[in-house]
Amino acid sequence: METWLLVLGFAAQGLFAARFLVQWIASERARRSIVPISFWFLSVCGGTLLLVYAVLRRDPVFILGQASGLIIYSRNLYLIYREHKRKQGQLPEGGPETHPESSAAFQSGGGTHEDQS
Repeated sequence: METWLLVLGFAAQGLFAARFLVQWIASERARRSIVPISFWFLSVCGGTLLLVYAVLRRDPVFILGQASGLIIYSRNLYLIYREHKRKQGQLPEGGPETHPESSAAFQSGGGTHEDQS
């Protein structure tokens, strides 16, 4: 295997794994489980680089896993963006993203996002 491809793979995996370190530190500081927005940005960046790595390796299992993850990470960033705009009064209340049942599991079970890095 070529050295540059190994460097790309390890760099991508390091970036992707850093999101858990960021989430852990943020949760420890807050003394509760939270998912900071930087977690989602690291997920997109690391996931994208891992997808490039998987494509270059021609690994269909890895490609499918990373591509589907990118959809989820991007969707979370979009929902955070919409919530931020709604709080600023730039978007009207309502819609499926604000339905109580759709956000209750996120807020009560695994924590909430925070606008911090």
